[in-house]
Amino acid sequence: MAVVESDAQLQEIGDGVWAWVQRDGTWWVNNAGLIAGDDGDLLVDTCATADRTAALLAAVAAVRPASRLRWAVNTHAHGDHTYGNSVLPADVTLIGHERMRETLAADAVIDGCPPFWSPVPDWGAVTRRLPDLTFDHALTVHRGATRVEVRHPGHAAHTTGDAVVWLPAQSVLFAGDLLFAGLTPLVFMGSLAGAAAVLDWIAAFDADVIVPGHGPVLSRADLAPQLDRHRRYYAFVRDAADRGLASGASPFETATRLDLGEFADWADAERIVLNLHRAYADSRGEELDVIAAFRDAVAWNGGPLRTIV
Repeated sequence: MAVVESDAQLQEIGDGVWAWVQRDGTWWVNNAGLIAGDDGDLLVDTCATADRTAALLAAVAAVRPASRLRWAVNTHAHGDHTYGNSVLPADVTLIGHERMRETLAADAVIDGCPPFWSPVPDWGAVTRRLPDLTFDHALTVHRGATRVEVRHPGHAAHTTGDAVVWLPAQSVLFAGDLLFAGLTPLVFMGSLAGAAAVLDWIAAFDADVIVPGHGPVLSRADLAPQLDRHRRYYAFVRDAADRGLASGASPFETATRLDLGEFADWADAERIVLNLHRAYADSRGEELDVIAAFRDAVAWNGGPLRTIV
């Protein structure tokens, strides 16, 4: 599916900084970004499909016709932020956390997407392309006079290899999927406790502009209510998991008994099942069964999960 003009836009959010906002923000539809430099530009994330990544690159070329991409940062391993890596020019240097690289290297979904979504995403002509340059805690890219800090929170959160991209001079933070604006957060491949703890870390950047991994760009004033709602949601999941474990109920059974309350208006509500699977696995010290978690999410949803890719 090719991206239509109304589906995404590249919006300037700071001096030489743009956010690529795919407005639906649901499964497989992410945000990305562009940072201008004196001797080449840096991209923050790609997209899930060849078509969507090509649309992003066309928008980049329109606003920076005399420049070229030299670097790209993946904020984490999930395919909506990485499968388009192979569409980038071959001489672009890809950057990611060490564990992000390991996770993408083992990702089987790019080779054959399970029928958990409808329509099943068509990635197009993409191939697995891993970061060339990895880091453990932090890395700084100097884009001429622009300082680009790439930081890991120090623990698992959305995934085990998350990164944010921080521009101190412009006071812009690309938060990746550590933050979802207006839709259900997802932590099933990371840590529920870690996702809750990372919210204070995000707040401490004291950014003027925050680009979440999904949803609209946030101002400083917008951020605190979003963080508070995330905190309440993670506490809600933790409380539900504790009650389910105490009663001997499975994650699916626990989810079917829940009233989502204030979180019922968030898109992708079925993520409650996936997040409960993570909470159960963390409590039991077990590995999460990803396939079983998705099967339960599809059952809770009454059918495959909605996509627009």
